[in-house]
Amino acid sequence: MKRYLVFPLLAVLSVLVFTGCASADQSSSEQTKEDTSQEQEQEQEKQEEVKAEKEAEQEKQEAVKQEEKQEPKYKVSEISSIVPIDNAEAQVALLTFDDAPDKHALEIAKTLKELNAPAIFFVNGHFLTTDEEKETLKKIHDMGFAIGNHTYSHANLNDLTQEETKEEILKVNKLVEEITGEKPAFFRAPFGENTDYSRQLAEDEGMAVMNWTYGYDWESQYQDKDALADIMVNTELLGNGANLLMHDREWTAAAVPEIVKGLRDKGFTLVDPETIERPS
Repeated sequence: MKRYLVFPLLAVLSVLVFTGCASADQSSSEQTKEDTSQEQEQEQEKQEEVKAEKEAEQEKQEAVKQEEKQEPKYKVSEISSIVPIDNAEAQVALLTFDDAPDKHALEIAKTLKELNAPAIFFVNGHFLTTDEEKETLKKIHDMGFAIGNHTYSHANLNDLTQEETKEEILKVNKLVEEITGEKPAFFRAPFGENTDYSRQLAEDEGMAVMNWTYGYDWESQYQDKDALADIMVNTELLGNGANLLMHDREWTAAAVPEIVKGLRDKGFTLVDPETIERPS
């Protein structure tokens, strides 16, 4: 009789053990899912906190930037020199670089940043067709440099219709704003050839129009860093308010440190473009 009772009891015990294990596995699985869900929620909350912190920091930086904005100290004269308003310092020079961002603009910007030397980078739209070129411009802008409009294709505006001129200028404004978040603050026509229409359009777009006082880096005898640095600092054309034209070129990038040093050694302060008056 006892033998007959053993097998049913063993069967019952087996069922109980199996059921208990299955229940434990299910409980463990549910706990794992719950833990995973909690981890995902925590990660999402963390990401949202980081995003909120970044947005707050951006708002803070923008507020600081707005506070730092001041009344203009300089304006662009009819001959494109930089003249003081009221009692601003007169012995100043403005650094500008055209045809950016080609191959050396970012190198130039990094050098200027190290030297705490402000400048304007005048950009062409045909140098903003790839993601890499757009990223280069954004880096230059984010380093604090002013961006100027130098038209899309560097065409002579005298050879274009008003509609073509409008497209050359506005297309660059749109590109720059999409990349940097801001429209260009300055306009320089290719070859210095403005028309009445291009000048008015640029001013209507809130850009200060300028040509330059002197520049040499496109001439063969100055396509050398030492020769270029020497002429940029020692030319008889250097005077108060000089508007220096340079380009996105290898020899220019190499000459920048000596140009900045030479100008400062002669007592010139480099104008911050933010202090130059623009059309409202």
